[in-house]
Amino acid sequence: MPSIDLGGIFRGHTAVIGSAADITTLKKAGIDSTPAVIVTTHDDATNIYLTKYCRSLRSDIQIISRANAERNVSTLHRAGADFVMSFAALGANTIFNFFQSSDIVMLAEGLDIFKLAIPAGLYGKTLAQSRIRQETGCSVIAVKQDEKTVINPDPDLPLQKNNEIILIGTRDAEKEFIKKYSG
Repeated sequence: MPSIDLGGIFRGHTAVIGSAADITTLKKAGIDSTPAVIVTTHDDATNIYLTKYCRSLRSDIQIISRANAERNVSTLHRAGADFVMSFAALGANTIFNFFQSSDIVMLAEGLDIFKLAIPAGLYGKTLAQSRIRQETGCSVIAVKQDEKTVINPDPDLPLQKNNEIILIGTRDAEKEFIKKYSG
């Protein structure tokens, strides 16, 4: 099972090449510790199977799946996907985002990516210690430190004053984050 260094903006990250239906491949890719899985093959039946398989391995993981046919969106939700991206929804959201000037980007219906200053209550805590995902439903997908953005940050990364976090979550999760950490 080969691995390749992705280089560029992904320097330090590795791609694992293999079958996502093989538990060995998934374990090498980090299925036991990753906060999220994105299932995006070109075949809806495969996406449904992999979504169900990943959900059976980890009930607490966030699963984002792709639906090529609109009719499979509800099936992917039933299979365990937290969010389903379809061509129709992505097209509509692209138009919506184009006309709305905001720091929030709608990734899929009901799923936003948003950037916030790190709240004072999280200064000095690591991502793991913060328990943001468990307590708010938001997932930290990047941390902006000075002019550098750390994508898929290490759980042991300390959160510092004057930095920003980039999160993904539902509107309710975003409201919960703001409620918990504002003031």
